[in-house]
Amino acid sequence: MLKKLKNIVPGVMLSACVAIIAMFLSSLIPGDIIGATVMALLVGMALNPILNRYDKFKVGVSYTGKMVLRIGIILMGVNMNFSEVLNVGKYSFFVMIFTMATAFGAGNLIGRIFNMNWKLTNLLSVSTAICGGSAVATVAPVIKAKDEDVAYAISSTFIFDVLTVVLIPWIGIALGMSNAGYGLWVGTAVNDTSSVVAAGYAFSELAGNTAVIVKLTRTLFIIPYVLIFSIITERLEVKSEGVHGRTSLNIKKIFPYFIIFFLGVVALRSTGIIPNILVPALSKTSKFCMIMALSAIGLKTSFKDIRDIGVKPMILGFIVDTLVVFVSIGIQIATGRF
Repeated sequence: MLKKLKNIVPGVMLSACVAIIAMFLSSLIPGDIIGATVMALLVGMALNPILNRYDKFKVGVSYTGKMVLRIGIILMGVNMNFSEVLNVGKYSFFVMIFTMATAFGAGNLIGRIFNMNWKLTNLLSVSTAICGGSAVATVAPVIKAKDEDVAYAISSTFIFDVLTVVLIPWIGIALGMSNAGYGLWVGTAVNDTSSVVAAGYAFSELAGNTAVIVKLTRTLFIIPYVLIFSIITERLEVKSEGVHGRTSLNIKKIFPYFIIFFLGVVALRSTGIIPNILVPALSKTSKFCMIMALSAIGLKTSFKDIRDIGVKPMILGFIVDTLVVFVSIGIQIATGRF
């Protein structure tokens, strides 16, 4: 036990240091244009040569990218409340069905046209459909995606989010959108939570509040997608092993048990067992764990790895993101919630 701990500690500490540096650098940039998660990826990638040079960090960095990530995802549930989700869901669920269908349908179609690997294609799609970098980080270990694919998907999301934060408030004003309509649009069409906050409150406080609640409701959809991707990955692995015919599904092997703990935290928050006074601290802990995990993913990825992937995935991400923005507002117009 002590030996295992000794092997893990250096890499965990390095990831924590990178996360702290990333948070500091991110705080220097006004408007939260570059969030701490993206900054953690970039700083980690810049320090990738250190990981390659010193083997003592590798075990702990890998541990951080997996176990600390799961802790962050589980604690993310403290930001959610089932009653708020149900209240907003009746307005936003219909729009979300269309935006998610667009993200995965168009993403996989374009991915096939571009001859891209299905894992990167779906990381880009789930980023757009659910909650940006958090969704990518959650789905990636389930489908066993490469670290460079994770870094690429999050980087692509970041670039589009910068554009949406700048442009969407002006578009909403120009179109004369209502606070509720604009909040629903931002909550269903913008990717990362920090970008939803920035774009939402740039319009009005009411629009910002609506956008955040819609976004958190959208985040809950990560649960069925994780389960679906677990099954898909299991089936593809069986197929790659040359097993023919119908095989039984090993639920114990593929089930992502951290999702149960995530739901447990949401339930504890919804019932008031987790008091309001603890929510800010737990939320910050969740965010720091996510930043640490993305620091670890960055440390294991070089800029060359990203460059070698090429420009096609970036084009795919931009097309899918743009389609979702138009589909979201189109459904609102069609249903009279503009």
